[in-house]
Amino acid sequence: MLVRIAREGRARIGLVVVACAAFFLSACAEDVRESAPASTAPVIAPGRPGEEARTLSPAEAATAVPSPTINAADVRYVQDMIVHHRQALDMAALAPSRASSAKLKALAARIHDVQEPEIRVMTSWLDRERLPRPGHHADHHDMPGMATPEQMNKLRAASGAAFDGLFLQMMVAHHEGAITMATRALTEGSHLTVEQWATDVIAEQTAEIRRMREMQGT
Repeated sequence: MLVRIAREGRARIGLVVVACAAFFLSACAEDVRESAPASTAPVIAPGRPGEEARTLSPAEAATAVPSPTINAADVRYVQDMIVHHRQALDMAALAPSRASSAKLKALAARIHDVQEPEIRVMTSWLDRERLPRPGHHADHHDMPGMATPEQMNKLRAASGAAFDGLFLQMMVAHHEGAITMATRALTEGSHLTVEQWATDVIAEQTAEIRRMREMQGT
């Protein structure tokens, strides 16, 4: 009986010791958090296109991140780029049966593999923001680089080397138009996601223009 009482006494003392230790460690952690020095390192904020980077203090950096607001230029860019990409896919779809160059067929496949997912992402973004999708027959006469119906008919009727030359000529102009649209979005838009898409388009299509000019021999 005395042995059992002694054991129970030691168990109670052990619980008290554990509880005190937990309280002490918690209090120390709070003291460390309260006494930890705030960072004083400067933050470099990259500028928008054409602007220089700025050095911000930690206090300025905490409030320097712009909110992802959407303005009319963002919406116009996304809607127009969906239409623009659709025509590029229409052109690329002709290459497997009409092109003579294996390199051009591979280029057309790459254009499809890059721009088709981009259309899906941009369309989903419009839906998520409850903004209208562009119609499949949306007017595009004022979009930079877009081929006219007559040019598209001429491309559909061509084959072999004639198709290759016409495709490269039209697609270079098409890509240059997309870069113009993306540059405008970076200047006039305000939404961070749209700015990232525009930046990606400029990088992707600049690289593809370089490859197409090499194929043209220019």
